Amino acid sequence: MREIYIVATGQPEPITLEKLAEAYESEEAQLATGEGGLFFTVVAEQARVEVRFDRREAGLGWAPELITGSDETRAALKAARGFYRISFEPAKPQPSVAVFEALWCARAILEQAQGVLLDVSAFKLHGMEDVVEITELDFDIRDHLNLHAVEATETDTPLWVHSHGMAKFGSRDVEVFHLGEADLGAAETFLHELCTDLAFGQGPQLRAPVQTSAGASFTLLPSEEGRLNLFGISSDTFDGHEGLYVTVVSADGRHSVAELLRPYRERFESETAEEAHELKEQASFLLPSFKARFQRRGFMEPLTFLVRAPFEAHPKGETVTENLWAEVLSWDEETLVAKLVDGGESTTEWRKGAQVEISEDQINAIALGREGRTLEDDEMRALLLAEKPM
Repeated sequence: MREIYIVATGQPEPITLEKLAEAYESEEAQLATGEGGLFFTVVAEQARVEVRFDRREAGLGWAPELITGSDETRAALKAARGFYRISFEPAKPQPSVAVFEALWCARAILEQAQGVLLDVSAFKLHGMEDVVEITELDFDIRDHLNLHAVEATETDTPLWVHSHGMAKFGSRDVEVFHLGEADLGAAETFLHELCTDLAFGQGPQLRAPVQTSAGASFTLLPSEEGRLNLFGISSDTFDGHEGLYVTVVSADGRHSVAELLRPYRERFESETAEEAHELKEQASFLLPSFKARFQRRGFMEPLTFLVRAPFEAHPKGETVTENLWAEVLSWDEETLVAKLVDGGESTTEWRKGAQVEISEDQINAIALGREGRTLEDDEMRALLLAEKPM
């Protein structure tokens, strides 16, 4: 059993287990109390979660500046005096099962005791609203990881980028070396994709060449092997990072991964003003037909109706606007309700699967999907223009 989560509350006394038991009355998991000095345990088909309660007169002892989270969650952690320590072993064959069982335990506690959730493995703080979204919305690896960039050399590509948080999935954290500042966005996307596969037990085998979804090749090596041919990096770089990692190298075993990241860089190329204008013009022209076709959709409708709109996010305290795609669920006059299909790139403020309200005047692009394929512009135009009366 490994301690992964801590629910930190301002209450020095534990919650009543009677109310907690009510939360599990209709669940498939079984709750037991007072076993072996534990506060309670939850046993599901593939997972066992153990919870201990710890009361402290002083704080937890963690320096808030080392942990990612909002000012409010950091303050709550610093003031906390009651701590529920949640431990589990990764489930097999699906490592994520135990993670979500533990998160539901944390949510059940937070519903009765105001506090925050600390992910010990990822140095990450979550408020109650975060926990609700993580347990109810589509899986997003960013809720479970921190990526850390450390300057390891004095070259043009000095960065060692690695993850914290994969232990909860029974996996080593991942690392890649010799990156530059311009590589960070692409590396983040690649590592999130890789860690998602690992979290679901579908990651590549060690030492076996594998292709990315973009067609590039790489190999994963245990860090004790992958770091052997590193040059110009002091061992002091790894102080405080003594755990075992898996190292991403090129297919021939080198630490040059520029070609590997090339397809991921393309995702960060900005849309030109001309392209944005064309999409906006197309959306404005076709929107009446798009809306009419949606409103007369059948119960077994084969089409998926997608709209794009701007959403404000706040990475590192800054304000940025991201254009996000969402699937239309309902449409009432000039306001529609939709489900995000591609959560925000810069933060998890806008999570994949979240329901949002969008006004018609915010829409800057539209698309139609059929059987998992997005229709080409000419296909969409022909279908929608057929809606217009002669």
